[in-house]
Amino acid sequence: MIDRTGPVAPYRQVSNEIAARIGAGDLAPRQRIPTETELCKEFGVSRGTARNATAALRDLGLVVTVPHRGTFVAQHGEQGAEPAD
Repeated sequence: MIDRTGPVAPYRQVSNEIAARIGAGDLAPRQRIPTETELCKEFGVSRGTARNATAALRDLGLVVTVPHRGTFVAQHGEQGAEPAD
């Protein structure tokens, strides 16, 4: 769950958790990350918070979003590359 009283914004807490999963290898390159709906349920946050968390991961180059397919863990140096089928 998210610490709503702490100094770290909720979207950043969600993005930090997903980034940690990527770093630990729990989410592998080209693997889909949880959808916004799944993030909302898992972390008890609003859709806007989930969307901001995903955007923060994208800004860091950790994930890429493919329209109509989802958001996937990026391979190093593959920002914008489409995941394999």
